[in-house]
Amino acid sequence: MSTEQPPVQVVVSLDTVVKEYGATTALAGVSLEIAAGESVAVMGPSGCGKSTLLNMIAGLDRPTSGSVIVQGEDLGHLNETGLCLFRRRRVGMIFQFFNLLDDLPALDNAAIAAQLTGVSATQARRRALELFDELGIADRRDTYPALLSGGERQRVAVARALMNRPSLMLADEPTGALDSHSAEQVMDLLIDLNQIGQTLVVVTHDEHLATRCASRVVRLSDGKMVGEQSVEQLL
Repeated sequence: MSTEQPPVQVVVSLDTVVKEYGATTALAGVSLEIAAGESVAVMGPSGCGKSTLLNMIAGLDRPTSGSVIVQGEDLGHLNETGLCLFRRRRVGMIFQFFNLLDDLPALDNAAIAAQLTGVSATQARRRALELFDELGIADRRDTYPALLSGGERQRVAVARALMNRPSLMLADEPTGALDSHSAEQVMDLLIDLNQIGQTLVVVTHDEHLATRCASRVVRLSDGKMVGEQSVEQLL
């Protein structure tokens, strides 16, 4: 009987990625691989290149040199329309300040992500309501963002990110704007998502978030990778 392990599926592969903004180098030759089902925290001081790295993986920005391959797709070969479709279908994004639309109730804020890919409004709302049930916010579906707590707004943002069943979830300081109780709830949510197989990349300043939610911590400084450790090595 064979004891060979199945090959690891690489979801994200960055190869010597450089990103320059004029005279400023935001990333200086970063290489990184992230496997399917992994949860990776990217840490480092402000201005070290964390958010630039996340933007590269999301196809929101293009490298000056090097390659970014996500799910076998070389993002450098996609035009702007291709990158937009890639983001809508393959990537879910969670932001520090939620990025919800103030003039839409919570359920429509989530449903719009599916409607943008061509899903009917009825189907999109049905999917959004399923996610709201799972996230414990079904009773807030008709509430506008201004009347939601920070934790509730982030849950709506998580529902929106999950609408199109993305293979990859990217989170940029997802607990940065939350009180400690709401932050713990969002951490629990990220852990649950990873445990059911969601691949996560989380940019954070918070060591507690990193050690709770990630299996590996990657550290950046001045645009360079300066180390990576498994969470077991940190504890």
